Amino acid sequence: MTPGDSLPPPWRTRWRVRVGYPVGIGCFLLAHPVPVTLCAGATMAAIGLAIRAAAAGHLHKHESLATAGPYAWTRNPLYLGSSLLAAGFLLATSSWLAAAIAVLYLAVFYPGVMRREEEELRAEYGPAFDEYARRVSSFWPRPPSGAASEPFSWAQYRRNREYQALAGATVAFAILAAEMLWRTR
Repeated sequence: MTPGDSLPPPWRTRWRVRVGYPVGIGCFLLAHPVPVTLCAGATMAAIGLAIRAAAAGHLHKHESLATAGPYAWTRNPLYLGSSLLAAGFLLATSSWLAAAIAVLYLAVFYPGVMRREEEELRAEYGPAFDEYARRVSSFWPRPPSGAASEPFSWAQYRRNREYQALAGATVAFAILAAEMLWRTR
C-alpha cells in the first residue's frame, strides 16, 4: 500500500466466511457436473490443495515471517491455492452462473482481505516484511531469487489444520459426483 491508501473495511474480513457458505451452497444448487468437467476440476483442485499444503507446511503464524517454500514464489500461496481450488470446483460444476457468482464473491472479498493481512504483517515484522514484499509478488508466482530454504514440515501442516481443506474438497467433489450420478440414472 502507498501512503494515502486506506485499509479495506473490516467487514470484508468478518463477512467473508458468512457470505462464502451461501455462495458455496448456491454453486452446488446450480451445478450440472459431467464426467469431463468433474475430472478436470478435480485435477485443478488437487493442484490448489497441493499449493495450500506446501504453504501450510512452511507457515509459523505469529512466530516468524514465512519466506520459504511457496512463500518464496508468492506472498499469498494460501490464497493462490484457494483460488485454484475454487476454480477447480467451479469447472466441475459446469455452471457459468455458479462461476460468475463465485468470481464476484472472490473479487469483493479477497483483495481487501489480502491487503489487510499484509498490513498486519507489516506491523508485526516491519522492515523485514517490506524487504520481502519488494522481492516477492503479492499473488501471481514468479521464480524466487536467493530465497531462504526451509524444509516442509508435516507437523506444521497439521498444526495449521490444513487437512480441513482436503476434507472439505473431498466432500465437495463427492457431492458433485453423487449429483452427476443421480442425474444420469
